[in-house]
Formats: sequence, structure tokens, C-alpha cells
Amino acid sequence: MIVNKVSLEAVCARPDQYPASPLPQFAFVGRSNVGKSSLINTLIGRKALARVSQNPGKTRTINFYNVDEKLFFVDLPGYGYAKALRKESEKWGRLAEDYLKNSAQLRRIIFLVDIRHDPQPSDLQMCEWLKYYNRPMLIAATKSDKIKNAARAKRIAALRSGFGADDSVPFAAFSGETREGFDSVWEIILRDITDLN
Repeated sequence: MIVNKVSLEAVCARPDQYPASPLPQFAFVGRSNVGKSSLINTLIGRKALARVSQNPGKTRTINFYNVDEKLFFVDLPGYGYAKALRKESEKWGRLAEDYLKNSAQLRRIIFLVDIRHDPQPSDLQMCEWLKYYNRPMLIAATKSDKIKNAARAKRIAALRSGFGADDSVPFAAFSGETREGFDSVWEIILRDITDLN
């Protein structure tokens, strides 16, 4: 997939700021610093449209990226960052939950986890929440370049087991460095869009 035009269309701190558009939306969720911005930048072929930060908890709004006037990538605040002020964390959480629960245009969640680690309690909580609300997801196991090729299948199997995800939930090992998983993630997204027509 080659993206020709992409723009940051909306930076939202409240639901009434969401774009009034019928375009399908694909939301990216995960723990703080798991690599959401890197994944988005890799998928859209840009180096720094989505801001990458060394400081976890940097994204405090819901950011909508218009991709070729065909779909939105939606970058949600990271969760699980202990140093964030509790009041702000709760505000970000309420905003993200409202969007995930109520967006009529949301087609799939790209749920990011670090391939090197077993699911954290907050990851398990998010997964159960998505299952409860019956939101389709794709689990992207990020930072795959940090482990040896031979270990990737084993780590994916461990994550699938940890999340209790059967074969109907697609998984993709992903690396912003090597672009591993680029085609796999886009294949799911494009299939979701095709199924709408």
C-alpha cells in the first residue's frame, strides 16, 4: 500500500471535536511507549507525522489522520503509564473509552503489545474490554527487530495464549525499523474497507 496524501485532520480533547466524516476509522491502542506513533508513521510512509516521543504518556488527545481521503488512522492516548497524574490519566481514559465504545465509523482496533514481554495487567484489561464490546482487533506485536527470528513464532504463540485469542484474531509481528508486518497490517485494513462496499 502506497499512501499519497495524509494529514492530521483533528486533535481532539472532547467527543464533540471528532471529525464529522463517514470515512472508516482504524484506531491504534496500546501501553504508553509501545510504538503507536512509529507504527502509524511506518504504515503511512512518513517519518514524523505522528509524533514519536521518548517520554511515555505524551499523547493526551485523540488524533485523527486522514489517509488519502479513504480512511482515518486514529491515535489514542497510551495507557498504563504510572507517572501520569491520576486525574489526567482518568480523563484520557474516559476520552478513549467513549471513542472506542461509541464511534460508528470504527472498523477495527490495532492493539499494540511489545513482542518481548508477556501481557501486562492493563493489556489484559484492554483486551477483555474490546472483547466485551465486540470490537474487531488486530494484535500487532511491536519491536520484533529486538528479538531473533527464531523466537518470533514462540513469542506470538505466548501472546495469543496470554490474551486467550483464538485463530480468528489476526496477529502481526511488527517493526518500524525493518518494516516487518507492514503488508500484513495493510492487508487486514484494506480487507475491512473492501467488506464495506
